[in-house]
Amino acid sequence: MKTRHVHSFERQRATRLPAYMPARAPARPLSLGVLTGLLAVLLLGLAACATDSPPTREEIREQTGTLMQLDLASPWRAGDGLPTAIEDNWLASFDDPQLDALVAEALVNSPDLRVAATQVEQAAQYVELAKAALRPSINLLGIGGINTSGGDINSALQGASLGISWEPDLWGRIRYGRNAAQATYASMQADYEFGRQSLAAAVARGWFTATETWLQVGIADSTVEAAKALLALAEKRWQVGAGTEQDVVLARANLSTFEDATRQVRLAHSQSLRGLELLLGRYPSAELQARHELTAMPAPLPAGFPLQMLERRPDMVAAEQRVAAAFNRVGEAKAAKLPSIILNANVAAISSDILQLQEDFDSPSGGAGAKLIAPIYRGGELTTQVEIRTLEQKEAVADYARMAQRALGDVENGLAASETLVARQALLEQAVADNLRALELTQESYRIGRTDMRSVQQQQLSLQSARQALLRVQSEQLSQRTNLHLALGGSFEQPPPPETAAN
Repeated sequence: MKTRHVHSFERQRATRLPAYMPARAPARPLSLGVLTGLLAVLLLGLAACATDSPPTREEIREQTGTLMQLDLASPWRAGDGLPTAIEDNWLASFDDPQLDALVAEALVNSPDLRVAATQVEQAAQYVELAKAALRPSINLLGIGGINTSGGDINSALQGASLGISWEPDLWGRIRYGRNAAQATYASMQADYEFGRQSLAAAVARGWFTATETWLQVGIADSTVEAAKALLALAEKRWQVGAGTEQDVVLARANLSTFEDATRQVRLAHSQSLRGLELLLGRYPSAELQARHELTAMPAPLPAGFPLQMLERRPDMVAAEQRVAAAFNRVGEAKAAKLPSIILNANVAAISSDILQLQEDFDSPSGGAGAKLIAPIYRGGELTTQVEIRTLEQKEAVADYARMAQRALGDVENGLAASETLVARQALLEQAVADNLRALELTQESYRIGRTDMRSVQQQQLSLQSARQALLRVQSEQLSQRTNLHLALGGSFEQPPPPETAAN
């Protein structure tokens, strides 16, 4: 039962407050016309035109123009990559448990990866924010207080008002915004995955370089020991009259040169360790112990086809999603030029112990209405916004083409480099064997006085250079294989089963 608060004339005169008439009209039953209108608006919102789908991968490549001219379904032109499907879990192919542990450590501790993960979380929240615009907005307003004399008139009222407002997405403006946020979120996820793969590849390359430089230190140390022995031999020959002071001076200069080279190699090794420790999130103290032999080269790599690579690489997937986001932003800008309707309804209960309300005022009261907003003239702002969004979409398509061309070049260059490195390794292995034998013969000739010190020094330099070149090629093969895995889009992990990924 509704209670009407009526105050006597004497109380009004005592408080010197006028009768208060609420701004809200008395509650009346909604007419059939109003109900029909609201239902029509609701049906119109539900039957509004669906948003257009963003371009597919094939359509994006067609829009680029240049990619459509390339034969992406044929095998790779360079190298001897197997035209079979690209495989994942490439980290296990190196069969190095210590490398596996280092990659896992880097994934947990990398500051760069933490930043990227936070950006993905932010993008997810922007999706929720965009979804919220599609839902009704409900607000509760409460008023109340004590009024003794004068002051704010509202403090003499007590009550609450519940209001609901909702904008039917007639033309898809809000849905386009939501779709754009979802595409941006998907692109951030793909970029994050590519960041994880890039980090794993960087750790692997750093690990191989640390091993290489450690072995280079060993070669340099052995060369210094050989130079010391040669100096001792030159000094002994000079003492017995079989040699000259010039041989001793040359041997001593040769030893200094090798010792200087050794210091440089040790510095390169410590720098490689510090760089690796930074990737792991450790303090760069160069205390990490490198492997004492190079990892064995894995079996030949399945390379698949160019089209498969473009569809697998996370950075290319991210570029596709950026095109989709830009497409939806265009739709959002176009829909912003069309009229919009905002529906609202509220119910309020107001009472007062001080004021006299109107005789016909019922509490609680309620009402419903609609608001039409049709942009007529905004100084060209909305049209310009459409043009800007359209240009952003063109930029996203052009960026996709740029990234695709670079990705194709990465794979072709990687395959060609891998093939060349295999041939170079065979040549350098033979060069090391020949130089080692030549040094043995030259040293024997020097002992019996058939050749001079310069010939021995020259042969030592040749052997050291051949050994270092072979080691660099062997290490480069491992790093190049890592780069090729990254370029082809293969994951360093074993992907979860489909049912697990769906959960």
